[in-house]
Amino acid sequence: MNWLDQSIMRTRGLGKDRTGQTHSLTEALQGRYHYTIGPYSDPVLHIKPGDRVIVETRDAFESKIQTEQDLPSKVLTMPFVNPQNGPVMVEGAEKGDVLAVYIEEIAPRGPNPRGTCAMIPQFGALSGTSLTAMLAEDLPELVRKIDLDEQGVYWSKRVTFPYRPHIGTLSCSPEIDSINTLTPDSHGGNMDLPDMGPGSITYLPVQSAGGRLFIGDAHACQGDGEVCGTAVEFASTTTIQVDLIKHWNIQWPRLENESVIMSIGSARPLEDATRIAYKELILWMEAEYGYDRWDAYMMLSQCGQVRLGNFVDPKYTVGAGISKKYLAAV
Repeated sequence: MNWLDQSIMRTRGLGKDRTGQTHSLTEALQGRYHYTIGPYSDPVLHIKPGDRVIVETRDAFESKIQTEQDLPSKVLTMPFVNPQNGPVMVEGAEKGDVLAVYIEEIAPRGPNPRGTCAMIPQFGALSGTSLTAMLAEDLPELVRKIDLDEQGVYWSKRVTFPYRPHIGTLSCSPEIDSINTLTPDSHGGNMDLPDMGPGSITYLPVQSAGGRLFIGDAHACQGDGEVCGTAVEFASTTTIQVDLIKHWNIQWPRLENESVIMSIGSARPLEDATRIAYKELILWMEAEYGYDRWDAYMMLSQCGQVRLGNFVDPKYTVGAGISKKYLAAV
């Protein structure tokens, strides 16, 4: 049996028994892209549980960096970066529910797709920032444009990376706050987690009516940590299926794929993000997989898996996971 048929989304989602409609969220339909994630923007689309949405995302720089001579400090207006599609309203979603977002496909968009990686002043893990203040000069400001397709990411004549796309920013709206699109938190946001690619399901806690789903910030590839501050940022056509799980009261985002389940935490310092992720995973194992809390705690010391999303954003993101082979009922 296909693992997806046994997933939490397919076994508990309201849309599991219906053939959903497919919607196109084009640039024209989106109109104004968003730089904050919150409950105050006008919805662009209304869907039902189980529906698919084909989304035209813009790159993190909204195509303002066209050449390697277009320096971010000259062409970008901070904090108006990381534009988001949405909000998408899901019929029946209420506080205390969960939106399940299955990523089916992420394809490069445009006739000659290129990605962008940049070193931006006051941004990146090895640069001084307003939160990590240093009496030192900024690192050099550099831009690299990278050809790519679904076979590879052509970094240089010497190096080609596998095309392993993921969505950097995925979230429901917070209940009352409007949070900039660079900051991850319990609503999701700019988690930059490489596991959030095709073949994964992200579970997001609903805090406001309709869920108010936002999506954007596609990456063609990214290493753990996104150390210089940017991945290979590119415009995409991303296909997702969205379902609704009623009365699943989770506090932080979760992820599932064929082989693992994972809890996701975002905070500063990095160890606090890791603590959140592991705590939520232990509570999940206790509540739904029959484990004693302390047994799960000790067990994860032996088999827990940690994935570093980013440690460059205003908050850092960590995923803590466990292989599904250990989740048989005890």
